[in-house]
Amino acid sequence: MDVAGLIRERRDVLSPAERRVADVVLRDPHSVAFGTVASVAAAADTSGGSVVRFTARLGFDGFAALQEQVQADLRSGGHQAAERIRRPGSDDLLDRAVSVATDAVHTTLERVARDDFDAAVALLATKQRTVFVIAADASQGIGQQFATELAMLRPGVVHVQGSPVAVARTLALLVPKDVVVTLDLPRYDRWLLTAVEQAHADGARIVALTNSELSPLAAHAEITFTAASDGAGPFDSHIAALALLESLVAGAAVRLRRSATERLEQIESSWKDAQALTDD
Repeated sequence: MDVAGLIRERRDVLSPAERRVADVVLRDPHSVAFGTVASVAAAADTSGGSVVRFTARLGFDGFAALQEQVQADLRSGGHQAAERIRRPGSDDLLDRAVSVATDAVHTTLERVARDDFDAAVALLATKQRTVFVIAADASQGIGQQFATELAMLRPGVVHVQGSPVAVARTLALLVPKDVVVTLDLPRYDRWLLTAVEQAHADGARIVALTNSELSPLAAHAEITFTAASDGAGPFDSHIAALALLESLVAGAAVRLRRSATERLEQIESSWKDAQALTDD
């Protein structure tokens, strides 16, 4: 089992400090593979002892053994392409933006488990269940885009937003086995965590898109996808998250091909009658 799998398996027995170490491993495995106990401890804002205890908690006989496994995990799969992208390029900001964005999308989509992807698509394509989309403030744009595109394929898609009163009013309509798709990155919006926790308590099936499998969103999620969020500038990038959401919409479109086609044709006809768009 790779290190990410060990963390998933044993996350419930990790202390808060050990969870921060695990988050560093998942977010930046290179810093662990080629770092030291001290550098990993600094990145996790904890002590070297917490790093050592985390290593033992995963079943490794020392930090060097953990490093060897992380290095092996990086060599497996498609990481070579990501390594090529990380090589220094020119000082041109646009060149860096291309490299960082390509790396983020590649890393995010390459680590998606196919079974999880298929299961999430199946939930989104089940028209008998309402899909509630809950995105954090910084992610509202792509949350709205995802909700709009999915609603063009099927009925029963709700974008949850607004004041706490509006959020509570919207989620009051949720029934057990409805689907919640939620998106947030650190630092997490408290209102969103509260809403997702309540939806979980009400029996929702939750699909989370976040930065780490140790994210508080993952604690209540049936399916968790992790998205790289490094950007060329000072803010988190949502490019990789958007690519994953677009992939989920594409999967739902395939499953709903006949009914989605009819629905899209109705929408196109309405746009045409209203002369809402130009074709030139």
